[in-house]
Amino acid sequence: MEVLHNAVWVSDLETTLSFYVDALGLEKRWEFVGDDGTTNVFVGGTGEAEIQFKHRPDRVPPESDGYDHVAVGVADVDAEFERLVDETGCAVRLEPSHSDGADTRVAFVEDPDGYGVELVEVMD
Repeated sequence: MEVLHNAVWVSDLETTLSFYVDALGLEKRWEFVGDDGTTNVFVGGTGEAEIQFKHRPDRVPPESDGYDHVAVGVADVDAEFERLVDETGCAVRLEPSHSDGADTRVAFVEDPDGYGVELVEVMD
């Protein structure tokens, strides 16, 4: 069994793609428009798992549906965090810190819709 993708509704597809593709550096892999008019865009990094962004102009994302965050592996959390905040002005949930239990360095920011994005650097 493997994780294929994580799907989230977004309010502005172009702003979301600008954040995840242009600023964060993920790759836009493919897209389709469903029978209900929903645009679905899939992005990913070096692995096979993807994030699916769903957008339909007449739908507003819910305030909260239990979704917490998506984690993205990076080579240097401190540098990536600083660059991302400087470039996008994104909200910060947690500045870079060490997670002893997982032996990782992590930081949390928010994407344009307020979804959590965890930057994860695995320590050697």
